[in-house]
Amino acid sequence: MNTFSLKVIASDKIFFDGRVEVLIIPEVDGEKAILAHHEDIVIAIDIGDLKFRLGDKTWVNAVVGKGFAQVINNRVSVLVDTAERPEDIDAARAKDALERAKEQLRQKQSLQDFHLSQASMARAMSRLKSTSKFD
Repeated sequence: MNTFSLKVIASDKIFFDGRVEVLIIPEVDGEKAILAHHEDIVIAIDIGDLKFRLGDKTWVNAVVGKGFAQVINNRVSVLVDTAERPEDIDAARAKDALERAKEQLRQKQSLQDFHLSQASMARAMSRLKSTSKFD
């Protein structure tokens, strides 16, 4: 199968840089798959699970924050707030973050704080889902 260049960059590190066969990106309304020689496009990325398959047929999963992906000339650049491997996520901390976000949503707050609390809750839920420890 054909491969393409993928670079996943989080705000604090380069998460991945190499060749892959397929990339699955979380979007607001679902997921989008990218294969080799995909048309040039810019895609908004939502909080969720990003997956890609390496040339040896192994899948790599990552929990990512909001960002975007750019596909140009068989190269994909993914820029996201955060990128973590599911095995690196501390489920207890994620549960605590979810509870804090729920409590903040119950409080009266500005519209900006409301959206920040919603984003915190979505990120915590995505992290817990990836660790399969979501109640």
